[in-house]
Amino acid sequence: MSSLDPITLQILVGGLRSACDEMGATLIRSAYSANVKERHDCSTALFDAAGELAMQAEHIPVHLGSMPDAVAAVLDREQEPGLSWILNDPYRGGTHLPDITLVSPVFVAGELFGFAASRAHHADVGGPTPGGMPAFSNTLADEGVVIPPTAATEAELERLAARMRFPRQRLADLRAQRAANRVGERRLLELAERHGAELLRQGMAEILAYTERRSHAAIAALPDGVYSAEDVLEDDSATGERDVRLQVEATISGDSLRLDFSGTDPQVDGNLNCPLSVTKSAAFFAVRVLTDPEAPPSAGAHRPIEVSAPAGCLLNASFPAAVASGNVETSSRVADLVLAALAGACPVPAAGQGTMNNLTLANDEFTYYETIGGGQGACPGSDGPSAVHVAMTNTLNTPVEALETEFPLRVRELALRRGSGGTGAHSGGDGIVREIEALAPMRFTLIAERRRHPPRGRDGGADGAAGRDYRNGERLPSKAEGDLSPGDRLRIETPGGGARGKKV
Repeated sequence: MSSLDPITLQILVGGLRSACDEMGATLIRSAYSANVKERHDCSTALFDAAGELAMQAEHIPVHLGSMPDAVAAVLDREQEPGLSWILNDPYRGGTHLPDITLVSPVFVAGELFGFAASRAHHADVGGPTPGGMPAFSNTLADEGVVIPPTAATEAELERLAARMRFPRQRLADLRAQRAANRVGERRLLELAERHGAELLRQGMAEILAYTERRSHAAIAALPDGVYSAEDVLEDDSATGERDVRLQVEATISGDSLRLDFSGTDPQVDGNLNCPLSVTKSAAFFAVRVLTDPEAPPSAGAHRPIEVSAPAGCLLNASFPAAVASGNVETSSRVADLVLAALAGACPVPAAGQGTMNNLTLANDEFTYYETIGGGQGACPGSDGPSAVHVAMTNTLNTPVEALETEFPLRVRELALRRGSGGTGAHSGGDGIVREIEALAPMRFTLIAERRRHPPRGRDGGADGAAGRDYRNGERLPSKAEGDLSPGDRLRIETPGGGARGKKV
């Protein structure tokens, strides 16, 4: 047990959380792209000297659960004050290529004390497809610029940005990340000066241990047993439609949990593959929301959880498999899968929309990317909320005014997709209708899920409605790309959430 008294511990928790929140505000307010400044598709966190996540802002779950692997990827490098690291390689601590991470060491009195880290989804990352989110790709080379852990000097940032579309925008967002990290460094130094470096170091260790104890206790409150679930992803391509199977076996033993994804299909030729870091991130999220979501957000919550997946399967893909959709769509399904398995041990909500409805629009003048909300599944005692981002994303829809001001686009409709939530004792939330008209020639890419398989209801509740997408009234598959001429319209109807319990 720690010698820190509870009041001091909570003061340090508050100080570190405030620092992470300020890092996020700095990044959002300094960024250039709509993807960061409007949609808030970014995350910030602080780590101890061993690379463990000591505190995070309440940002993007798929970013934060995997960010420790990004810090681990630079731990063996020689750390110097003022020298940061940049990376996006999914097989060396990244997620998918548009998510670029900046890691900055923090020194106190000449000694390495910890790290400040930020991750942002960039509107472009080079490669054949604008936006770095192709509907169809086979290797990382098809998806953009791969950045191994590299010293993030100003010259290197400029060199990397020059390999991407609209380099001034890319560089502006990278500099915003650097500014966010500097804020994190300053706040850690201030906390060390105020409380003493040794007390702060002890406090960070105790936050991790305290969160671990709470997580162990929450798991111990669940009945021991082996619980399983399986689900599918829609691996739709130009060659046809097929399903990819995912399976998990959850074993609760005392105060520990093992999640074994053996039985999941092998990695695919397309880009639904996940590096293990993304799989772990989704699993950690699902367990956290079911057990002790109010505990301090640190990596201590992950310690009681073991995640395994066979090498070369969809959820532990091998280099150089493509992963663009894995970070957004497969991660969402992993969260669904873990929640479904643990339904045998505790009450869980019905399935939410289970997709991020990724839309990319681009031409030689702009690149625009967004995810679109939908219906959340009903909870044991309440209806599911409508028109929200579900599970592994925590971003915003781009406001109509910002979208129409900055891009050659017109929003013809933005509305609730009424009646799309499943009906039951507690109904699922409704999805969204978003119809966009092109005002100039451009390419589009759409990556979505739950178009052929609807979000499932629970305990007799009805399923939510599957999503639907159209180009000029013609139905599109769940993964699609093509050209738009001025006046062409894309209509996206996102899934509703499943209901819980039979309607009486």
